[in-house]
Amino acid sequence: MTINDNDILSTAKADPDKGFRLIMDKYGEAVYWHIRRLVSAHADAQDATQETFVRLFRTMDKYRGDCSLTSWVYRIATNEALRLIGRRKESDVRLDTGAHEVSRLAADGYVDYTDLEAVKLQEAILALPTRQQLAFNLRYYDELAYDDIAGIIGSTAAAAKANYHLAKEKIIEYMNSND
Repeated sequence: MTINDNDILSTAKADPDKGFRLIMDKYGEAVYWHIRRLVSAHADAQDATQETFVRLFRTMDKYRGDCSLTSWVYRIATNEALRLIGRRKESDVRLDTGAHEVSRLAADGYVDYTDLEAVKLQEAILALPTRQQLAFNLRYYDELAYDDIAGIIGSTAAAAKANYHLAKEKIIEYMNSND
């Protein structure tokens, strides 16, 4: 049985430690994979995931409920991933950059490099501008609604939808190139 967000929030008010454990149980794996798709490397994803949950624990009492708990958790996770990327100062790679530039972002076991389609998809996603990459990952992999995506990336639902569709078109174009 999956506990719903309202029950988690009620528990967190009565017993912050137990509420935090419920958040970790419900969102731990999803947050890790969300971050992993952004930073690629397992060790970096672990670090950012840990920092996400530290921040969640420290700010649980500040959650106002103006967005869903899911949006709030993902927003903090996204910010941690972007903070890590900023610290790493990874170069900005675009789809028109040579594939050899994108391949240097290898994901240490995240992608099965014997599956050339999966490798190409990973390259295409990593080459997207940040907002498009976020919108695509949150919609395609995490199956979040555009309103939730908007809350996470700080935009409107219409902008989140536009970013997702632009990303999808760029990925399709990339996947169909050089066949």
